[in-house]
Amino acid sequence: MWELYDELIGGIPPEYRADLILEGKMWTMVRSGDSCGLAMTAEGASVEDTRPRTLPAHCDGMPLRDLAVSVKSWNFAEASLGLAAINAYWNSPEREEVARNIAAAGDPVNVWRERAAGKKAAVIGRFSRLEEVLADVCELSVLEKQPREGDFPDSACEYILSSQDFVFTSGAAIINKTLPRLLELSRKTGLILIGPGVPLASQLLKWGILDLHGFVVTNPEICESVISGNSVYLDLFDAGKRISISGDDRR
Repeated sequence: MWELYDELIGGIPPEYRADLILEGKMWTMVRSGDSCGLAMTAEGASVEDTRPRTLPAHCDGMPLRDLAVSVKSWNFAEASLGLAAINAYWNSPEREEVARNIAAAGDPVNVWRERAAGKKAAVIGRFSRLEEVLADVCELSVLEKQPREGDFPDSACEYILSSQDFVFTSGAAIINKTLPRLLELSRKTGLILIGPGVPLASQLLKWGILDLHGFVVTNPEICESVISGNSVYLDLFDAGKRISISGDDRR
């Protein structure tokens, strides 16, 4: 089950280092040179209490690949750091695959309004804007760990994902280790990964992922300011561009 993780980790060149680490309330950031990688900051203390962190208190200067290995940790705060380290390499604006797609950057949510019209779509986790855009054009099912009125509990994925035309989830599925199972359940149509914590590595497409909709930080200073809570006028998306990589080149 770790093969997908190992491919992302192993693709990071050994000379890259984690120059700066920020663990914010909503987002965790790892900066390597001029590139910033993001991951959703893990919520809740239960796993933090039961599975103690093994990383040192200060990871600045650690080889990026070594920090990335922690994405496999069952301490989810530690795994968030690992995913951010992975994204610090794969989502770099200097990487050719990413740079090639920056020119075509756009908002993937609007694209999916057209593609999902009249079909069945499931969203795993809370994507308020995606839900708003899709709700009136398709049969939408929302699966949540803490469901609200109208939602399904996340355990419903075992029963309903195989009947969906499209399934959306975020990079958090990498952190909490549900991604391999979600790929199995949605193998008939393919899974769409969406959000700032998604690695922009086309290698992921061979695992049954249909589209990668991620985020590239082009202004590290703004990103650092937002994550550290020092900016009240800007949000995370002011720090870069949304980028899409698709197996069939549809954006």
